[in-house]
Amino acid sequence: MTAPAAPAAPAARAGTPHPAGPPIPVRPGRGGWGWTLAAWALGAALLLPFVPLVLASVADGYFHPQVLPERLSLRAWSLVLAPGSASWAALGDTILVAVLVTVVSLLLAVPAGRVLGTRRFRGRRAVEVVLLLPVLVPTIAVAIGIHVVFLRLGLDGGRTGVVLVHLIPATPYVALLSAGVFANLDVELESQARSLGARWWQVLWHVTTPLVAPGLMVAALLGFLVSWGQYALTLVIGGGQVVTLPILLFAAASGGDLSVTAATALFHGLPAVALLVVASRVLGAAPNLALGATR
Repeated sequence: MTAPAAPAAPAARAGTPHPAGPPIPVRPGRGGWGWTLAAWALGAALLLPFVPLVLASVADGYFHPQVLPERLSLRAWSLVLAPGSASWAALGDTILVAVLVTVVSLLLAVPAGRVLGTRRFRGRRAVEVVLLLPVLVPTIAVAIGIHVVFLRLGLDGGRTGVVLVHLIPATPYVALLSAGVFANLDVELESQARSLGARWWQVLWHVTTPLVAPGLMVAALLGFLVSWGQYALTLVIGGGQVVTLPILLFAAASGGDLSVTAATALFHGLPAVALLVVASRVLGAAPNLALGATR
């Protein structure tokens, strides 16, 4: 008699790994080094304009057609970074105004962005055009028109007026970016959470926020940078009483000292670059954080 045949092993279900054998390693796709080199090249190209500023800021006499300065000096940096220098007060005002503009623009623009991104209604395109009008109109024209109104309201020459006027160019960018973020949001996830008994604040905190947080961080960063670089609006509405870094930079440029101007420009630009680097690192980890929060 022949021995009975061994029973066949059950077929593995779809989507479950085979229990036997080590996992098959996944090789990285081709062109990985090429993309890395391209990213480094792009980063170097973006940082290239800072090289002449660095050279000029440490030069003791830097004239055309010199490629490199003949003598080096830290005179300009000692003036810019001195404890009693106007740079520190300007930095504080710039950060304060930009943070307030970012917070207020998020409060105003995120609800509008959700409506624009998740709902279709008559006149939606007209609303988007109206949002873009402050960006399309020349800044100096907007500043002069608003200055007349702010003079009558007593809002000129102070931080409150500067914050309000910075909202005009910052809020449209934040609103349109927020609309794009919410357009990619699956609102059915919110409906499913509510059908399972979640309250509105639980849906907001555990479902919606992890999904839209990375995109809203980009919108907030853009609003912050728009306020950070405003010159004409700050000059007209601030009336010389609110001195931010752009105001200080243009004042240094009109003084004719190239080294001090270059050092002031770097003092103005490097914090924004550092913020972009930190934000990119945080956003790189944001998808994993969002995935873990929604589980």
